[in-house]
Amino acid sequence: MLILAMVIRTMQLHDWNSVSEIYAEGLATGYATFESTVPPYSHWDKTHIKECRLVAENHKTVVGWAALSAVSNRPVYRGVAEVSIYISAKYRGQGVGKALMQQLTLASQKAGYWTLQSGIFPENEASIALHKKMGFRFVGKRELVGRTVDGIWKDNLLFERRSKRIGIH
Repeated sequence: MLILAMVIRTMQLHDWNSVSEIYAEGLATGYATFESTVPPYSHWDKTHIKECRLVAENHKTVVGWAALSAVSNRPVYRGVAEVSIYISAKYRGQGVGKALMQQLTLASQKAGYWTLQSGIFPENEASIALHKKMGFRFVGKRELVGRTVDGIWKDNLLFERRSKRIGIH
């Protein structure tokens, strides 16, 4: 599908059905997350930062989403968050991820986050390319860090982006 009129906006509760469908598409690839099912909204809501939840719309249809979750509840890490970003299969490769990541970065800084990190499977070449393009750097490989629902142990690559605007002094 062709992107003609993309809008990035704050995610609302009424977006959850579309967001969860796009999340399920990502799960089906086998290389987006260790999760095996889309959580209920109540759980997802508790684990994602309210000021940093975005959707991309094309003609009022949600075609992608991005959100942050805290990496720790320890005060020293209060400015560090993990990125989740998912694009509908029909709209991949059209700049949706880039647009979402640009706005998510701005929202994260406004909310006081100085470091964004992402754990990415080595097979997820599109996500790796997006993160590199958006200023994330590879900081390490966690070898066989988790097991999929199929029982396969997988590596996870850690990328991070440090804000140039906050948390620098």
